[in-house]
Amino acid sequence: MMIALTQIFLRYLVLQKILNLNGVALGLEDSLFYGLVLSTVLIAAAGYIINDYFDVKTDLINHPDTVVVDRVIKRRWAIILHITFTFIGLLLGMYTALKTGYLRLAIFHFAAAILLWFYSTHLKKTLLVGNIVVSLLTASVTFMPLVYEIGVMQKNDDAFILTYKYAVFVIFKITFIFALFAFITSMAREIIKDMEDYKGDKETGGATMPIVWGIRVSKLNAFFLIAITVLLLLFVVYNTIRSERVVFTLNNLYIFLGLIIPLMLLALYILKSSESKHFKNASLFLKFIMLTGLCYSFIFYYN
Repeated sequence: MMIALTQIFLRYLVLQKILNLNGVALGLEDSLFYGLVLSTVLIAAAGYIINDYFDVKTDLINHPDTVVVDRVIKRRWAIILHITFTFIGLLLGMYTALKTGYLRLAIFHFAAAILLWFYSTHLKKTLLVGNIVVSLLTASVTFMPLVYEIGVMQKNDDAFILTYKYAVFVIFKITFIFALFAFITSMAREIIKDMEDYKGDKETGGATMPIVWGIRVSKLNAFFLIAITVLLLLFVVYNTIRSERVVFTLNNLYIFLGLIIPLMLLALYILKSSESKHFKNASLFLKFIMLTGLCYSFIFYYN
């Protein structure tokens, strides 16, 4: 849901507004765009399935009540679903890329599927590498509507980027801000989840940050990532105040009340956390904050 909403919101609330302000309509057909969304969602779902498949032993220790593989569905069916979702996702990705006119864009879909497989089999329980891979994939989701949309525009008009370079720059800048927010918060959440799963990961031979560097250092890393996010958001508020010469705007209030204050509360909560259930609560709270950050696209569109 988060992946689908991210792409839909960014396309119709961010890209569409900036393009319309510059007298340009969206170029990618809606059917192709939703094919792109479905492709991304299916590949991600396949990644979740294969992750659960290889993580049964760990999940039986960490989350015995929520284990699906071997309880709700058999392992064989999990593999079948993984292969089916990946295959359909890749076909849709190739079709969308082909219709866009840039078949090479399908590389992203293949790269995501391969990385998700290796994440589940080798990278998840390694120090930092697995966290970085997931965070990069999360951030890359925000760029897909931009890449495909600009690709279609450039295909239809070779001079599009030069003609509308300011609009393209603004779109890239706003998308980059969303991507950076997604990357840092995902990285923090991955570390929090590793602390939540410390017991099971350790018993099954994991080498995650909490196991290698300890819970205390992991908490500090999560804290500083959240602190960096707060500082970046404060910089956004400062720039808005400097450009508009107004302090109390809807934009600033949303960022401050919906993002900065919750993130500060979360950072303090993490420092005080000591048990798996505390880190689970922190992870859920951060996911909610990430959704709030995504919903800022409505403020951007209507403000």
